[in-house]
Amino acid sequence: MSPISRGFGGRRRPVADPSRVPPGQYVTPDFPVLSAGPTPHTPLDEWSFTIHGAVEKPVSWPWDEFIALPSETVTVDIHCVTKWSKLDTSWKGVSVDTLLENVETEAEYVTAWSDGGYTTNLALEDVTGGRAWIAYEYGGEPLEPEHGGPARLVVPHLYFWKSAKWVRGLTLTPDDQPGFWENYGYHNHGDPWLEQRYQGD
Repeated sequence: MSPISRGFGGRRRPVADPSRVPPGQYVTPDFPVLSAGPTPHTPLDEWSFTIHGAVEKPVSWPWDEFIALPSETVTVDIHCVTKWSKLDTSWKGVSVDTLLENVETEAEYVTAWSDGGYTTNLALEDVTGGRAWIAYEYGGEPLEPEHGGPARLVVPHLYFWKSAKWVRGLTLTPDDQPGFWENYGYHNHGDPWLEQRYQGD
């Protein structure tokens, strides 16, 4: 028996447009699963999404109300800090702009928080202006738990650890507050085109 499975071609494949791939990344057809802990499984009738913190009035949506909000389907490239990139990924979800439409705040930062205790910090400008979504479908199907379902944050212009899985809300803050991986030495911003993987990059 051959020691190499049929169809295995190695992880590095030619890229039609190398300008779409940040420095130090390779393109994969797969969707690797990387998590900081076990996969949560929150029943949809117990799920809600909340925006609170430095806001005039907190807002929250249970699952049925959340998926009834105006949605968008976007096709984007994603880039993981572990150096894989996946091109032309398709997501459906609610734009963060839509969620913040009626929220009064002077905050400049957000902390995305998730089931399981995960957090990640972002500048408000990195999740507004059509740059971020709370996605509940991937590739036309409900988002699987291993990839962050029922819903995850998608911020494709930053390394993918900023796209928090199992997201349940955003806390708006006047000051930047490092999240889980940022407290372990990951870069505070995480721009893949600048290779901002770790503090000091």
